[in-house]
Amino acid sequence: MTIKVKAIIGSTSSTSYNLKLVNFMAKRYEDKLNIIPVLINDLDMFSIDTESEPSAAVRAFKDDVKDSDAVLFATPEYNFSIPGAMKNALDWLSRGGDFTLNGKPGFIVGASMGMFGSIRAQIHLREILSNPALAPILLPGNEVYVGAIQNKLNEAGDIIDEATITFLDTVVENFITFYRKQKAAAEA
Repeated sequence: MTIKVKAIIGSTSSTSYNLKLVNFMAKRYEDKLNIIPVLINDLDMFSIDTESEPSAAVRAFKDDVKDSDAVLFATPEYNFSIPGAMKNALDWLSRGGDFTLNGKPGFIVGASMGMFGSIRAQIHLREILSNPALAPILLPGNEVYVGAIQNKLNEAGDIIDEATITFLDTVVENFITFYRKQKAAAEA
């Protein structure tokens, strides 16, 4: 049985390196993880005024994320943090009382053209996700920072850098073990 993983893509760019990274992972690990990208491009800006009656796009987004065994967060780094669109998506997931992410196993990846590969963004993302209204259970100690991503892809958008692929292989195996432990603990 494969694990259904919804991958929240933190970029709204049509040429997103993080979407390319997730698509590569979806193909490479399809026998272990059913990774399905979730785009945040059409979400309204969060507002208390519309919180109790969110738009169809927001409801569909929340339902899409809820319909998963686990969540993968894929974030670029904008101005030393996560993109505003990703923060907005997380704001929607934290509201409405349904606790969409609470207790759901997850992990984080990030790619950027810079050499640090979204380190600062991921620090902020982990802090945001620690909010009790979000609170997924994140895989510890397996930070995926893919720097200089533009040099690690072929024309088809697949990662060709062997060190990156080997590291992703390790992280995915670690996540699967982590997921199984979390699931067993929840069922005990």
